Parts: sequence; C-alpha cells; structure tokens
Amino acid sequence: MSRFSGLFMRLALLLLLASGMMACTGSRKAVREPIREQGAQFLTSKLKEHELKFNQFSARFNATYTVNRKKTTVSGSIRIYHDSIIWIAITPALGLEAVRFMLTPDSIKYLNRLNNTYLVRDFTYINQLINNTLDFDMAQSFLLGNDFSLYDSNSFKASVENQQYKLNTENRRKIRRFVRHNEADISIPLQSIWLDPESFKVTRVLLKEADRNSRKFQATYTDFKEVDGKRIPSGLDFKVETEEKKIGIRIAYSKIQIDQVLTYPFRIPDNYTEIKELQPEK
Repeated sequence: MSRFSGLFMRLALLLLLASGMMACTGSRKAVREPIREQGAQFLTSKLKEHELKFNQFSARFNATYTVNRKKTTVSGSIRIYHDSIIWIAITPALGLEAVRFMLTPDSIKYLNRLNNTYLVRDFTYINQLINNTLDFDMAQSFLLGNDFSLYDSNSFKASVENQQYKLNTENRRKIRRFVRHNEADISIPLQSIWLDPESFKVTRVLLKEADRNSRKFQATYTDFKEVDGKRIPSGLDFKVETEEKKIGIRIAYSKIQIDQVLTYPFRIPDNYTEIKELQPEK
C-alpha cells in the first residue's frame, strides 16, 4: 500500500473514533443547584433528552490530520444511517475520490481508488488494527457528539467544572442485551463527559485507561449549528495520546442535512484486487 493510501485509511478510521470549551452563562450557584437536588440522574436524563435524534445524517467535511506535528488536509463526505451504516468518501485533491469506507455493526469495507484494491472484513478487524476497543455505537456517537446509547448510565457521578456540568464514571459496560454474538466483553475504564449547562449538549468527552501513562482519547465539540430545529456540532476535534505519539484530527462539517433520503453505494469494480490486511501509516 502506498504512503498516501495508508494515510487515507488511517484518516477514515480516526473519523470513526473520531480544543477548547464552549462559553456558557449563568451563575455557579444556578449551575450547581440541579445536581445538588437530583445528582447524576438529572444530567443523564437531560443528556439523552437533548442529544441528536435522526434517521439519516449527511455532511461535507474538511479535515486536518496531524501526527507528531506533521499535518495533512483532506475533504470528503459522510453519511450515517442510524445504527446501521457509516459511509465516508475521502477526496484529497482536485475533487477526485481516493478512498471509500463503509462501516456496519458487523463489517468494515474499504475501497482504494489510488491502487485499485479493496478489503472486506468483520467488525472485530478494526479493534485488531487500531489495538483498541471500538464498536459501531461508539463510532456513531463520536461523529455526532452523542453519548453511547448501548452502555449503562447508572454509575455516573455528577459535578461542575469551569461552569459546565461534568459526568464521571469508571468501568462503564455495554448493556448485556446489546452484546453481540461472539463479541468480546467491552468496557470503558475511565470516562468523563462535559455538558453545556443551557443546551445539555456534549462539549467534550475524555476516555482513558487506568494506568498513569496509558492511552488517552479526547473529543471536543464546538460551533453548534441549528439544522431543522436540531443543535449539531460542526466543529469536532479528536486527539489520541500515547507514550509514543500524538495523533489528532480536526473536522469541520458543512452542508449538514438531517433525514434526507440517502444512498450508500459501495460497488467493487471487477478489476480491483482484494487485500487481506491494511497497514496504517506509522
């Protein structure tokens, strides 16, 4: 695989994982009062009430991908069919599509137009590739600024930080009835979620392992826009930190549409060669 095709593949995956905090108003007392009375249950119910609800989502995007200060910029399109499909087309230059990527709860499909190759694997391959735990629900939530819908919300603790609500939990587990056949036991060691105190939209998510020097993933959501009466973040900033490197991707959505009729084409040309493995750029 060429250097560029490896880069685009990694970028597509980071879009699935895929700073600053939103300004807010109101006194500290006003922010604290609800959680003193009702605690984390109040915040989790408000989070679910105000999250983006949709059947289909689409947008154009510009993205800047950074590895240890080395930057690459691309553009493309994203389409999401709720709980079913995440479809991404990456266009590096001149309006010509380089990579098409489709994720379902069961599979990953990858089409590379630069070297006429394709890959079709089951979902577990993603976790092998990125050496981390990810499922479709997580990927969809990260891309839209929602909370994970298939994970328990009973263990959160509530607080206030920098005039925003904050939810913390340890060892958050996938709800048993949503664990798929042969799926590994998935849990989140440490998670923090920050909420705007007026809109109750997620402004920041932090995931990290329990060890002091372990991996850390952060998502920040800014530039919220009203689309068909729904509040949607158009600025997404993802950061992955390990002992070896720092990886980031900053995304700007434009031309956002909700619940338009969409297609999710993924036809593999006859002259394309199947590959069994992807080798992300180091």
